[in-house]
Amino acid sequence: VQLQASGGGLAQAGGSLRLSCAASGSSFSISGMGWYRQAPGKQRELVASRTYYGTTNYADSVKGRFTVSRDNAKNTVYLQMNSLKPEDTAVYYCNARTSDGRTHWGQGTLVTVSS
Repeated sequence: VQLQASGGGLAQAGGSLRLSCAASGSSFSISGMGWYRQAPGKQRELVASRTYYGTTNYADSVKGRFTVSRDNAKNTVYLQMNSLKPEDTAVYYCNARTSDGRTHWGQGTLVTVSS
């Protein structure tokens, strides 16, 4: 599975960004898709995920600010990030789980939030 992420960049605190990630090349169905992030010196952490049937999961730190959505027909997951904070600065990684039980990762996209 190839995961192509886009949409990262620089935003001011309080601003918004939208990330997209398209999956391709899978012989298996994609069950879950989502986003993780890794800030400098920190471990990678879940930001938000969405199953094929719409069940979502969010990190407490982004609840009410970020929204994960998914276009199943396009195998694409989105992350709408509003009210950004400097602590949201990180490399964001797209993640997909296929029905064969494997987990796949995108290349990462940098999000920088200035104060």
